[in-house]
Amino acid sequence: MRISEKLAKMMNAQFGNEMGAAMQYTQIAAYFDARSLPKFAEFFYAQAVEEQEHAMKFLHYLLEIGSEVKIPAVEAPVYEIPDTAASFQMSLDWENEVTAQIYAMMDVAMEERDYASQAFLQWFVTEQVEEVASMETLLDVVQRVGEKNLFMIESYLERDEEGGA
Repeated sequence: MRISEKLAKMMNAQFGNEMGAAMQYTQIAAYFDARSLPKFAEFFYAQAVEEQEHAMKFLHYLLEIGSEVKIPAVEAPVYEIPDTAASFQMSLDWENEVTAQIYAMMDVAMEERDYASQAFLQWFVTEQVEEVASMETLLDVVQRVGEKNLFMIESYLERDEEGGA
């Protein structure tokens, strides 16, 4: 079973988008690692791994349905991160952009009555709800606490890890 060229092209592009996000999250993690904020770094390293896993889902789906894989070039991440709030704002903006990309693919799959691709993409639709909500919450916490009290957020992330939040 093959999908349309249009949808295959969008999914190949999404592979690149997800890998780009993984690189950006790795860059943000390194920013926090260099500032001795290990929980922030750990959070963003985990986000990077998750984005790589998302990319691989697209690659494997394309292979499974017999579509050609064309891995696109990936832009370099943004290196200059002004502060903690900016890192979470960048992440929220990215997750909103990914949501729009997923919705665009879902729109095409629905227009083409491609039920298999709709089922595949539904997982991403649900995942994006969680991703956006998580970044919105963390951005809100960072903005309320402020740059001078980041160690409080390290505690918050530790508590969240343990299932307390």
